[in-house]
This record gives sequence, C-alpha cells and structure tokens, in this order.
Amino acid sequence: RMPSCLLKLTRVVLSHKPWALFILIFVFVSFAYHKLYWGIWEDPRSRGPPYSLSAEISCAHSVPSSLNIAGGPTPSTANVFFVETSEQTTPSYLFSCSVESAARAHPASRVVVLMKGLAKENVSLPKHWAFSLLSCFPNVEIRPLDLTELFSGTPLAQWYLQPQRHREPHFFPVLSDACRIALMWKFGGIYLDTDFIVLKNLQNLTNSLGIQDEKELNGAFLSFNPKHEFMELCMQDFVLNYNAWVWGHQGPALLTRVFKKWCSLRTIKSMSCKGVSALAPEVVYPIPWQDWKKLFEAISALELHSLLKNTYAVHVWNKLSHETKLEIPSQALLAQLYSQFCPATYAKMKQD
Repeated sequence: RMPSCLLKLTRVVLSHKPWALFILIFVFVSFAYHKLYWGIWEDPRSRGPPYSLSAEISCAHSVPSSLNIAGGPTPSTANVFFVETSEQTTPSYLFSCSVESAARAHPASRVVVLMKGLAKENVSLPKHWAFSLLSCFPNVEIRPLDLTELFSGTPLAQWYLQPQRHREPHFFPVLSDACRIALMWKFGGIYLDTDFIVLKNLQNLTNSLGIQDEKELNGAFLSFNPKHEFMELCMQDFVLNYNAWVWGHQGPALLTRVFKKWCSLRTIKSMSCKGVSALAPEVVYPIPWQDWKKLFEAISALELHSLLKNTYAVHVWNKLSHETKLEIPSQALLAQLYSQFCPATYAKMKQD
C-alpha cells in the first residue's frame, strides 16, 4: 500500500504542477531503494543459505586475492565439512583458524560448517567475532545441523532414534563419529575436525584417511567419494559392534577394524588397498598425540619447514591441549602455524 505522503504528492501532480512530478519520482525511487535494501519485498523462503554472515570485521587484509569474491566457489570441487555436535555457538580461536585455513587452502570449494546449536528457523548468526571474521571468505557457509535428516536413509537412523541415547558417557564424541561417516557416505568430500590447521589443498587425497600411530587410524580427517563402499561398511560396523562405554570404539577403533578387514591386514601400515589409502602419519598427524606439548615449544623457521615438508594439515589434539596457554606472538610451533595459515584469526588473537 502506498504511503500517505505519496498519495498527497500524486494529487499535486494531477493538478498539473510540473515540479511536483520530479519530486514524486525522486521520492518513489528513494522509497523503493529503502524497501529493497532492507529486504522487505523479499520472500524469506527464497533467501538462499539459511544463515547470513555479517562482516563486522574489515576483510581487506583477511582475504587473499586468489578468492574470487564476485564469482564465489565453483560447484565442481568437493565440499570441505566441519561439524559441531554440541550446542556451542561461540567458536574458539582454534575453531576459527581451522575454518579459515581450510577456506584459504580451498578457494574453489565450499567450506560448510554444520552446527547443532543453530536453530533452523533463524536467518542470522549469533553476534560473535568468529562468525564476522569468517564472513570475509565467500566460500564459507555456516548451517544448522539437522541430525535426523543427516542420518535418514542410513543404518545410523535407527541408532540415533534410540531413547536415552544422549545419556551415554561419551555421547558427543560418538555423535561426531556418526556424523562424519554419514556425511562422507551421503555427500562425499573432505571432513575435518575443528582442531585442524590446514596447510595445503587436500583435494588430491581422495578416498583416504590418516594413520595416527603404528596401531590405529584416526577419523579427524576423512576424504571420500559419495556412496563409497568403505564408508558404508563403517556405518554398518558402527551399528553392529556398537559400544558406547569404550572411548574411541566408534571412532579410531572402528576405522581401524574396517580398514584391516578391507585390506586383510593384521597391523596398520601406510598403503593403498582396493582404492582406499591409509596415509602416513606425517601427512595429517605430524605431531603424535603423545607429543602434543611440542605444539607449544619454540621452533626455528628451518625446523618448521623440515617438519611440515610432507604435511597437508596439522592436528592440534584439542582434547589434550585446550587448557595450555599459548603465547602470542612467540616462536612456538602452534603460534607460527596460526600466523602463517590463519592470519586473520591470528590478528584477532594478538588484538585480544
């Protein structure tokens, strides 16, 4: 309905006053611009991604020129997925660094962050510096995690709907284990835990997972084509051999069991078997979990280069390291990784 001021102006125009026509056109154009700017004429159901990222942080220094802001990511490359299965909606520095480093290393891929704590009916994110910072990257999408929808059509659907499931002792890690294998089977692409710092593009590591030590594989990094049989076997094993009371039984131990059967192995070793590769520890787990304190020790530029020569990403083992104070700036290995591979997050850390 046209505002009353416009109706009055219309009457003036009809009285044949020439300047009034110009004023009417000017006011109408201004009114239309205001409406379009605030999205009042837009159908909320056609707004694209369910969450919009507002850039409250200056992006000029944050986004490399290799990211085509105008065109956005091309759909032909695999997605990179991160998952937050708790209700947490206040990302840490490490969370921000993980997503930023992945976005920088994969400028032609969508980096999709799925968060259980985000309500589906909302269209804007909570106000937090990390969301604002990540809005600088046109290939980053932050979406709500719908677990029922994710598990539908998989062997995990019935498992998830069991009553009292959330009261199990390791529920959140187990839920995360379930999400990653469901994502890889349904959509394919790359899955990363939110305590990884990505150094290089991971797209050429297709149908692979990493060895964390001589005994076990780890699922903090996964890269698979959609509907891959190996991931299907992982989902089946998840349900058939379910044990919520043993830490890691549904995660590293599951992947190790399935890979041993897949390749008819007794012990884990770096190899490719029937199209699935077990990557050597230095590829994505260059710092063993037992040596996590090395991340906080000073290291020279030469040592850093040598350590990361064959490394694509560094797992920070946040479960073990999260309470350790990191000096910023410093020559600590972790501080240097922040500085080089997530400089926008690092700048925020220094500021704080």
